[in-house]
Amino acid sequence: MSTKHDLTPSVALYPLSSIIKKPLTIIVLLMAMVMGFFLPNSAFALEAGALGVGGDSSGESVISNLPDSFGRDTPRHTVQGFISALGENDYLLASNYLNLSKSDNPTTVVRQFKQALDAGGRFQPDLQISNAPEGNLTDQLPPSQENVGVINVGERSVPLLLERVVSKDDEQYWQFSSDTLSSVPEVIENTEPTLVSRYTVDSLDGKKLFGYQLADLVAALTMIISSFVLTYIAVWLLYHLLRMTYPYVRGAPLPLPNKVILPLAVVIMALILSEVMVYAGVSVTLREPVNRFTDIASWVATTWLLLRVIDAIFTRAVNLSYKRNHTERVSILGLLRKVVKALLLIFAVIVIFGNLGFDLTTGIAALGVGGLALALGAQKTIENLVGSVVVVADSPVRIGDYCKFGAYEGTVIDIGIRSSRVRTLTRTVVTVPNGDFSSMQIENFTSRDMFRFFHQLYLKRTADLDVIFKMVNDLDGFIKEHDLTNQEWNQVNILELRQDCYVIQLQAYVNAVGIIEFYDKQNILFVDILTQVAKYKVEHALPTQQLIVNQTELDHHIESDTAETVDGISDNGSDTDSHDTNGSLEDTLDYNHDRIDLDKKTDSDKNSEEAKQSAGINSHHLSLATVSKSGAMKALKHKSRMLRKSKFKHTKRKPGLSIWNQN
Repeated sequence: MSTKHDLTPSVALYPLSSIIKKPLTIIVLLMAMVMGFFLPNSAFALEAGALGVGGDSSGESVISNLPDSFGRDTPRHTVQGFISALGENDYLLASNYLNLSKSDNPTTVVRQFKQALDAGGRFQPDLQISNAPEGNLTDQLPPSQENVGVINVGERSVPLLLERVVSKDDEQYWQFSSDTLSSVPEVIENTEPTLVSRYTVDSLDGKKLFGYQLADLVAALTMIISSFVLTYIAVWLLYHLLRMTYPYVRGAPLPLPNKVILPLAVVIMALILSEVMVYAGVSVTLREPVNRFTDIASWVATTWLLLRVIDAIFTRAVNLSYKRNHTERVSILGLLRKVVKALLLIFAVIVIFGNLGFDLTTGIAALGVGGLALALGAQKTIENLVGSVVVVADSPVRIGDYCKFGAYEGTVIDIGIRSSRVRTLTRTVVTVPNGDFSSMQIENFTSRDMFRFFHQLYLKRTADLDVIFKMVNDLDGFIKEHDLTNQEWNQVNILELRQDCYVIQLQAYVNAVGIIEFYDKQNILFVDILTQVAKYKVEHALPTQQLIVNQTELDHHIESDTAETVDGISDNGSDTDSHDTNGSLEDTLDYNHDRIDLDKKTDSDKNSEEAKQSAGINSHHLSLATVSKSGAMKALKHKSRMLRKSKFKHTKRKPGLSIWNQN
């Protein structure tokens, strides 16, 4: 039999100030509350019975028949079904959950039982009530009995016991025991009017909203808001008191952040709210759904609080690792933090679903089977997980190290459960799966103990050999005795003899904390070495080029181009070559200070042309010989430019200043 709970107003039971401050957390709590209110309890009972959950571990035979129509197969479903029937004010339905004798009036007994529960009844949380058909066999009670709570009124205390009943058709189910019901009349004799009934406004008396007494709803809402506000203020004052006194006691600031105030207040509120509602006399039909919500809220808040505490603990551990120069522990702590958080969240989800009424045994079994299937289909993910353990345990790199792997190099910024992230020199982030990262050849630059100074000098062969030899010996001693070098390997030697220069190799090792410090020290070494070299009569070799000209081929091309140019001038009557051939020719042939002057005009030719121009002779009336000569010279320049582009591309570049330019 399925029942319904409709408590829409309870969504607004959480304080407005907290909703504004922590919207995401409150939304999660409200969703959990709605699920706890709207999921029908007896429906869970029917579902569990239909699945055939549980068995009789005492050796008795279990009858595999249809589930009980009232959902009384397990102690938990019996309690939930009874409260659900009371919430609908269906006393006849509720009587089916009581082990009544034939002489008892069902309606009267149910009303008295409800009155006793409203006055001081306290049911155990859902997770503490057995959800197995045979009940809890380790509670030191007979196998046919189950303790699910207690009724405390004044000095009287009556345990709420369930007993397993066998019907005439050999059906087994759970009901509230006759011993508990027989003690109810004595309990209600000592009851007094509750605070809710005494201070309820007459206009609210007898009115209902969504099946619940309006007076109980208003009282519950008032108590939830007031208890949270008072609890939050108390926790806030306690935190700031500890924050002021802790440094005087321990000599260090309080390690807990102020983010723990809100979850701690929710946890404390959930613990005291149930007792406050019992003391005020809120009806059990409303108290139990609210208790379910507060249990879920307390687990969510506890998980939230533990996450904050875990962050604070691991942050402090990381800071201590850096302080004590144990940087290899940082990666391990980061991975361990993520694993602990993941396990905590999984545990919290299981507990929350258990409070909502789901069967955890079946769910965990299904989770195990699903996990095995997932593991078979997610081998790459598992490989990355194992790779992350290898990277953290072997520690080829740590967070903050500069390394080279594959085609990338950069600074390691994170080593995660699945992948690692490296920030390159171009400020991009490369994500590498840990399965691949652990199998790569990784070059860790941060782990080097010193930096290598390795450069070359290029000196002209015009220098005297004795001067070169003396300079090399002096530089060798100079580098060995320099303040910035150590005694690992310092040497200056003649590496190579080339046609145009001597190659002098300089090698030393420099102690430095990082690459920036090394570059600063390298600049000083450069200046000191060049200062020493300047004392000797040597010149630095500059880059040179060789130009080889085939004179026969050049003359042939000049003659052919001269004829073509003369024909072109004769046809067009003007020279259309506007290129600066003189400049380009000189730039081409004068690279190594060896100039080939192809633009040769005699002084008499120049004087003759100047005289003609001053006399105002028109260029259109020049003689054929003058045109031919001018065209030939321009053709020569043009051909030289063409030869530079086509015939003289094979050049030999010779090295320049040795320290900055290396071949």
